[in-house]
Amino acid sequence: MTSMERRIKLRTLNLHITCKICRGYLVDATTVTECLHTFCKSCLVKHLEENNTCPTCTIVIHQSHPLQYISFDRTMQDIVYKLVPGFQENEIKREKEFYRLRDLPYPKDIPAMGSEAETERPSANGVPECDFHRMDEQVNIGLECAVSNLKSLKRRFLRVSSHATITHLKKFIAKKVLDGIEKYRDIDILCNDELLGKDHTLKFVYVTRWRFRAPPLRLQYRPRIDL
Repeated sequence: MTSMERRIKLRTLNLHITCKICRGYLVDATTVTECLHTFCKSCLVKHLEENNTCPTCTIVIHQSHPLQYISFDRTMQDIVYKLVPGFQENEIKREKEFYRLRDLPYPKDIPAMGSEAETERPSANGVPECDFHRMDEQVNIGLECAVSNLKSLKRRFLRVSSHATITHLKKFIAKKVLDGIEKYRDIDILCNDELLGKDHTLKFVYVTRWRFRAPPLRLQYRPRIDL
């Protein structure tokens, strides 16, 4: 240790890496975009089922759709995992036990479908292109057109990373049915007739809207409706 380095006790950082609802270390750290307060995703979602305000500062997130204004905070979650010894490993064990008790396959143990996901592909400059998300938890989704005046997708069933967001799906759909990825803001995506927020991850939708029903996760798309 150099003279410029000093040890910092973990308890001095706990205020910044713990959830104000459950008082535990952040799991699936999720931030309210209005005020930037962060909580465990499951804690925040449960709170917002009955309330539309931030648990910390009580600011109104949104009068009717507060879940559309929260976002997964990957940076904060990475910080928690790096600071707390053994925390990430313990969470993985808990996830596996959750799926085992429900007699469901653990998604991270299931290899991505398709030969392209299993191999490295050479790029134009000769450097191999790796599928950096092939070890992510995967989600099977089915995309259905909710209106008759919009072109249907030829490829309706996809298998993608659970970290993919609704915005990623919007861009995919816009490219296929509106002939331009830049038109993704003209697309709405719904689950069970409920509009989904642009920053929602597929895992978030699967847990909170599909509620672990049998795959695939079925989503509908339509032209954007301005409320």
